[in-house]
Amino acid sequence: MNSSRNRFYLTYLGVPLLIALCLFVVFDLTDLDVLISDALYNTTTHQFVMGHNKLFENLTHRWPRIIPNLTGEAAIIGSVLSFAWPRFRAYKHSRLIAWLERVRVAPLLRFLTRHRRDLLFVVVAFSVTTGFIHYFKSHTSVFCPVETTLYGGIEQKREWFENFSLLHEAGKGRCWPGGHASGGFTMLALYFVALRYRWRHAKAVLFFTMTLGFVYGTTRIFQGWHFMSHTPWAGVIVWFSTFFTAMAFYGRARLDPFYNAQHPATAVSVAS
Repeated sequence: MNSSRNRFYLTYLGVPLLIALCLFVVFDLTDLDVLISDALYNTTTHQFVMGHNKLFENLTHRWPRIIPNLTGEAAIIGSVLSFAWPRFRAYKHSRLIAWLERVRVAPLLRFLTRHRRDLLFVVVAFSVTTGFIHYFKSHTSVFCPVETTLYGGIEQKREWFENFSLLHEAGKGRCWPGGHASGGFTMLALYFVALRYRWRHAKAVLFFTMTLGFVYGTTRIFQGWHFMSHTPWAGVIVWFSTFFTAMAFYGRARLDPFYNAQHPATAVSVAS
């Protein structure tokens, strides 16, 4: 048991911490962010390569928001409806129940009721993640590239740790970590639901989520609205906030594939 616990925390906490350390050393202690942004900035026109491209803005920033937005809205609606089916009593609502069965809504309501915890987890995980992202944005006051003197703005470029304030807002900057990238990374909540049910495609969900977050964040770099490091930092913060939320909802035994490989009796059925 100790072996599975150690392996679990090493994988789900140790590896992200190592990634955070690497980000800090490779980006925050060097000028790599600036070098990357310099390569995307036209010193003649004083614009980033995609800074004023409306089609690029729609394709990479506005329209993609539909994925996490619809997921969150579906989870909220599902959570509310999950409380509906148990309220129906056969001796009081027999006609209504028969009609719901006939129009095939009853199976959906039963499904939502069985998965109420998962739906509530997604809602809470999205909320917690959003809260953490907004906290770090307001308590670090980092400005975006186009707002800094490096690229025609009036603000000084600072690293997040130079301005960090634990209890108070650090200033008007709201660029670190990447908010748009975090929108894609919030889909990590679905990965932890997949883990709970030992879904064999859980890794595919993880890959899709990480790809979505990096695409969301990287496209903003071409517009001068983020430095490169803002995207992976958003991923790290979302990972920790989602992981601890999942632990609060499910506990390690239901999320730990190493534990369940040794204790198959603890496997959670979809109906639980």
